[in-house]
Amino acid sequence: MEVRQLGRDGPTISVIGFGAWPIGGGMGRIPESDAIATIHAAIDSGITLIDTAQAYRTSEAVIGQALASRNRDDVFIASKVSGDYSRAHVVSAAEQSLRALRTEVIDLYQVHGWNAAYPIEETMTAMAALRREGKVRYVGVSNFNVDQMRQALAICPIQSLQPQYSLLDRHIEDEILPFCEREGIGILPHSPLAKGLLTGKYRPGHRFPDGDERAGRAVFDDENLGRLSPKLDALAAIARARGKTLVQLAISALLRQPAVTCVLVGGKNPSQVAEHIGAQGWRLTDEEWSEVERVLG
Repeated sequence: MEVRQLGRDGPTISVIGFGAWPIGGGMGRIPESDAIATIHAAIDSGITLIDTAQAYRTSEAVIGQALASRNRDDVFIASKVSGDYSRAHVVSAAEQSLRALRTEVIDLYQVHGWNAAYPIEETMTAMAALRREGKVRYVGVSNFNVDQMRQALAICPIQSLQPQYSLLDRHIEDEILPFCEREGIGILPHSPLAKGLLTGKYRPGHRFPDGDERAGRAVFDDENLGRLSPKLDALAAIARARGKTLVQLAISALLRQPAVTCVLVGGKNPSQVAEHIGAQGWRLTDEEWSEVERVLG
């Protein structure tokens, strides 16, 4: 497993991370035993970072149960406070996450998103206090833009940013990615497969079951799926020429960026985790990347 340093002075972690939103049931119900087996498969395959959040339904508790039989030092646990970013809630949410995860410290505790209703000074002061108290090792943010990160940095060091980033959503490349590289902030992309669009499995006519967050989303309507299908087929052909899958190409492409530390990929079962692992250890050539960009238009 390839590894990279998280930020300027952080720990070394695997370049593929396990995103826990799916095992919490956000993309359809998963039996707890299957979720635990998937987490164990991720650890056994060399993944060291597991990312969850207060808002990820049952995932923190499932992770806590899965890690109870494992060496805690083998896993870098990242979680997030979600929704309410008042000082009181940041503190109480951290305590709840510590209990659910069955750990004495959260390796990376992140602010899940920007909410103007809560002063960033209050939020980041609370995060800094948690770090001083030894309840979290590093502080990060998620879904912040450059100006928001600047405001947060004025209060507390930021080890990482977790932005949405995929071949179908490259908005961070213009300003956010260069800023993080200059400031020594590690990037942990979430949704690298665009909620499954970059698996190539979904075609016009597909319908998601109730309980799956993707049901009813415009990006999965027949018109958009029809528009994307030729591009996805072309990308899959580029991947096959290298003996890889579309999924592996989509993840590996993000690792071309030096500022990207670890790509967070959600897995529902061990076979998906195994496919994700195949995204590291190789890179697209410059010629192949040029062809990818031509396809994406």
